[in-house]
Amino acid sequence: MADDLFKNQMLDQIPVPVMAVDQNRVITYINQAGQDLLGLPAGEIYGKVCAEVFGTEHCGTESCCMQKAITQGKLFTARNVVAAKGLKIPVEYTAVPLYGADSKIIGGLEYFVDITDRVQYEDRLREQNFTIRQMSTPTIKLWEGVLVLPIVGVIDSMRAQNMMETMLQRITETSAKVIILDIQGVAAVDTAVANHLIKITKATRLMGCQCIISGISPAVAQTIVQLGIEMADFSTKANLSDALSAAFDQLNLTVIKRPRT
Repeated sequence: MADDLFKNQMLDQIPVPVMAVDQNRVITYINQAGQDLLGLPAGEIYGKVCAEVFGTEHCGTESCCMQKAITQGKLFTARNVVAAKGLKIPVEYTAVPLYGADSKIIGGLEYFVDITDRVQYEDRLREQNFTIRQMSTPTIKLWEGVLVLPIVGVIDSMRAQNMMETMLQRITETSAKVIILDIQGVAAVDTAVANHLIKITKATRLMGCQCIISGISPAVAQTIVQLGIEMADFSTKANLSDALSAAFDQLNLTVIKRPRT
């Protein structure tokens, strides 16, 4: 008895919540950190099924790490949200099987860590990445029915996918008939980049919008030829001015220079 008391006192020194349950997931122990997280004394926790106390979205489902640890005899880790003291606290919890003297599973042991700061940081990071992606794909309405997407820097798979999504969304919003993909700011083109451009061009065609690629530098043109990339089916122009003139031709528009009055 004194030995069990000593062990409990040791577990109470651990700064993260630790909980033990039997095979029916009835709570048989929870340390002081766990009581503090829930805002409940041990007397109101012991003897209850853990789902009654925590009530998370994993409780009673196949996602429950504790249930999997008891039935499969393995360690499982997952993220979850604990409702405690009127708050929803994001946690990362780990469950392991608890063995008896005869080496049979008699329950499970679980510890969980409050990851509020980590989740907030990840949310901020996602927002920043979204803002950066939006800034890197500034689709501009250049004329009625004409959009232009200037590209600067490196095109990878993620950026290419974001470019395609942004372009298609803007085509839908503006009913554009021509979109100019200006790659003057792209220093190098390889097979992967060329394939991304081809996919983007095909996707815009499916939306009933013609895509003109402008700003192909001599170095990029030479690379495309050396790589054997076939772009004969796509409209290309040396610069944005030529691309805009081509867009006006496709829309049957004429720019008339009026004399100053």
